[in-house]
Amino acid sequence: MSKTKLEYIWLDGYKPTQSLRSKTKIVSDFSGKLDDCPMWSFDGSSTEQAEGGSSDCLLKPVAIFPDPARVDGFLVMTEVLSSDGTPHPSNGRATIDDDDDDFWFGFEQEYFLWDSEINKPLGFPEEGFPKRGQGPYYCSVGAQNAYGREVIEDHLDQCLEAGVNVEGINAEVATGQWEFQTFAKGAAAAGDHVWVARYLAERNAEKYGLSINWHPKPLGDTDWNGSGMHANFSNSTLREAGSKEVYEKICESFRPVVKEHIEVYGADNDQRLTGKHETQSISQFSYGVSDRGASIRIPIATVENGWKGWLEDRRPASNGDPYKIAARIVKTVKGAKV
Repeated sequence: MSKTKLEYIWLDGYKPTQSLRSKTKIVSDFSGKLDDCPMWSFDGSSTEQAEGGSSDCLLKPVAIFPDPARVDGFLVMTEVLSSDGTPHPSNGRATIDDDDDDFWFGFEQEYFLWDSEINKPLGFPEEGFPKRGQGPYYCSVGAQNAYGREVIEDHLDQCLEAGVNVEGINAEVATGQWEFQTFAKGAAAAGDHVWVARYLAERNAEKYGLSINWHPKPLGDTDWNGSGMHANFSNSTLREAGSKEVYEKICESFRPVVKEHIEVYGADNDQRLTGKHETQSISQFSYGVSDRGASIRIPIATVENGWKGWLEDRRPASNGDPYKIAARIVKTVKGAKV
């Protein structure tokens, strides 16, 4: 009788930013299929998702990936349900209205490798700031520029081995800052891939004595870049429009609901969306072709392809929940009068 390790992963109820949780279930003669992953439960009173007197919450498996770090192991992404089987209030995935997977999302996840001993990014001195300032680190090479390459290369290999659809990685603008990009067809699946990639990043960093800092502005009010999670998105309308007018109408549909988007785009995003460092101000809305200082960028590739392609919302923060971000974008685009 063979034994398999299933690592059930879920999002807790912490506010304003949810954290990843996971625990291992050992099963016999497992098929490797999602349908054969049983429902499970956990103590919601320990994750701010239930009261102690009625603490059971349910874990509903929604995606499965081979576990690259374990023999006979799988990563099982789950949704949290209340004990009555309804979606828990913390469950952003259940709010996505994209049953036909018409929406495609590519997320650009920025983050810092973090040295917890000095509470600064990897590559920072114990006191003060790096001598070279900001700039030399973007897409850099060399020990004086790129910090933690072995960590992010290990993470990339694990993601690819797990079947997470990572489409690229690069060093980012600040010291110790990196980025990976994921893509999936279907808004819910896109969120699954981001969360499993985040889980692998956190678990992998443990081996190096590091942590991952997802905060959008971990260095505070300094002249160092923050971290975002740009959301590239399309549906059949955007992919087939062939019309500048259609694109402008969809972009304009975002203007009246700026507040609703910012509410789910990540905590402390006001520290990042200042109008500096390739961002638009959090209080303003704009869009433009190839404009990295706009709220929504219309990629030049979309225009050159005859207005058939995608849009990029540059406002989501690095700590945002891709499920909630995708759900809000889907709702707005579906409400556009085109």
